[in-house]
Amino acid sequence: MVNYYETLKVSPKASRNEIKSAYRRLARKLHPDKNNGSEQTAIAFAAIAEAYEVLGNPKQRSAYDKRLAAVVHSTNGNGDSVFASSNSHAQRWRQLIYEHRYNEIIDRMIAEERKESQALQKFLFPVVALFVSTLTVAIVRPNLFLSDYVGTFFRIIVVSFFIVGVIHIVGRVREAFDRFTYDDEDIHESILDETELPSRQYSRYQMTAMLIGGIVICFGLGLTIGYVFELRSLTEPYLFSAFPQIDVLFFPPIFVLVVDAMHGFLLRSEA
Repeated sequence: MVNYYETLKVSPKASRNEIKSAYRRLARKLHPDKNNGSEQTAIAFAAIAEAYEVLGNPKQRSAYDKRLAAVVHSTNGNGDSVFASSNSHAQRWRQLIYEHRYNEIIDRMIAEERKESQALQKFLFPVVALFVSTLTVAIVRPNLFLSDYVGTFFRIIVVSFFIVGVIHIVGRVREAFDRFTYDDEDIHESILDETELPSRQYSRYQMTAMLIGGIVICFGLGLTIGYVFELRSLTEPYLFSAFPQIDVLFFPPIFVLVVDAMHGFLLRSEA
């Protein structure tokens, strides 16, 4: 019986993240494109793909561990006769299996990297849009919402889009936190139960502090720019008010909503 832990060069007690990291490291090293299509490398590549397919799935790994334990304690444990056979038909069959497996794993790696990239974009685009819009409204200091130039219908639309924008931002931030940050409590639990520390770079508290700090810095920088250059308008009194108005709260989430909608459309068009 093939020992998948030896194939991936990990301990039988390795965590799921350790198995995934080991697999990705070996997959990049043994990729056929990097080894001039070597048959030996292709076989090794297919082997690690098979190992990860089993060990990367908790249910399959549990079943495999039971079979492996039974083989270890058995005096009659033998390797897979088909994979060990030198028969020409068996060799051809193995080659087809290997080719199919490394093609599958290449497609899966590309899909995972694409999914990871899109998830990062879904977080970065709204955040950048929020920072830029906060900087802009701080410079412009619009006074449109409460001015006599607009009516009640316009205010209702602004408030409605503002609410939708805030909900949208919260959703995007929550998705990013779940995917790219770790909870500080996980560190304390890992110390107690001797599991691995989080592999993600930032905690949720750090990410929250960076988001709030970025908004505050952009707002302060925008006000500074606006006042230093004495941006005033006599022909358009709804812009460049003397002091920030309620508009500085309403417009950034709306801007984020519009930008993210455009980005989502582009992602769907590329699919």
